Amino acid sequence: MTVSKSSRSSERCHRCGMLAGSLLLALTAGPLHADSDMLDTLQLHGFLSQALVITDHNDFFGPSSQEDGSLEYTEIGANASLRPHEDVLIAAQVLSRRAGADGKISRPKLDYGVIDYQMVSNQQSTLGIQLGRFKNPFGFYNQTRDVAFTRPSILLPQSIYFDRTRSLGMSADGALIYTEHRMPSGTLRLQAGTGDTQAGDDLRSTLRFEDTPGDLEPRPSAIAQLRYEHDGGRIVAALSAADVNARFASEVPALGTGDFSFQPWIVSLQYNAELWSLTGEFALRNSSLQGFNDPRVNFDQTGESWYVQYTRRFLDDWQWLVRYDSLVSNRDDPSGSRYAASGAGPAHSQYANDFTLGLQWNATSRVLLAAEYHRVDGTGWLPTQDNPDPDETRRRWDMLLFQFSLRF
Repeated sequence: MTVSKSSRSSERCHRCGMLAGSLLLALTAGPLHADSDMLDTLQLHGFLSQALVITDHNDFFGPSSQEDGSLEYTEIGANASLRPHEDVLIAAQVLSRRAGADGKISRPKLDYGVIDYQMVSNQQSTLGIQLGRFKNPFGFYNQTRDVAFTRPSILLPQSIYFDRTRSLGMSADGALIYTEHRMPSGTLRLQAGTGDTQAGDDLRSTLRFEDTPGDLEPRPSAIAQLRYEHDGGRIVAALSAADVNARFASEVPALGTGDFSFQPWIVSLQYNAELWSLTGEFALRNSSLQGFNDPRVNFDQTGESWYVQYTRRFLDDWQWLVRYDSLVSNRDDPSGSRYAASGAGPAHSQYANDFTLGLQWNATSRVLLAAEYHRVDGTGWLPTQDNPDPDETRRRWDMLLFQFSLRF
């Protein structure tokens, strides 16, 4: 019996809904005879962010190049946590997000939902495991990137933290083991997880399968990060690696079935002084699509990403930022000239160099106002959902963003 794409998607949404409902029920209800100490650990929080995006060319998160810009960048989330036992934490977050495409805000989805059990917890060491949907540990910002208050800018460096294929890196359904060892000089932390990643419509669109009948399914994947914080976080270093997999089962016999693989390595470094921080990250990203009957669809390439970012804090609640961000989709064709010669698309779709200036004001502990300007050469991280015809995009373009964020 053949199961349609819509049926499979509905089944996945139903499973996620059941998991979210079960976790939130456990968070809010607890055992029938729960004591007051456990209920005292219940925490409920939420956040909301709304941005205005204006571009002179190309579209980012909606029709941003039109006269009034785009208001189609919205994030709304609610999370809860509860400790039924001193060694057990139950935590979940539901997220609703709009980022261009059809302009509609998405239905609330389970962003993460875990049962966290710590087998060892003392002054020197911690050892624990998370079961459920866990946030993928890569780079400095991925595990908290949904909350605007945790980001140094409205948009994170797109060469590392892709928004156009966001679902691929956000979370996975499985198990994550973590351990932390505290030493006189600093803290060493290791996280390693395995499970099924989230292969959403954004990945399908980026792979150009949005109009191809078939189903894109996640496959078992793995991720790990080793992180060291020296002298109370004055110096932070991390190494992240992942092996992310998905399979596209085409309903077109001539195309067949193919496997997608994404294997990034990310080196992260940060220096924190009293009033300023210097951050840099470098990534090598191998991606491949193999197994299809049509060899024109298959590819195997290694990309390169890096950024350098300086942030300065002033007047207690203000911060400004300057950043240079660079992306190359294929190290063997950094200018995209061979890609263009093959007729696959414009050369500038294979790279992006982004100069960013940003400003943030924490008006109160719960309200954040931010503005930022991007001068971009290339469209390597431009969302394909907002720009379906790459030949109509411009190589050089400017973007201005304003954002209001609230947390409670």
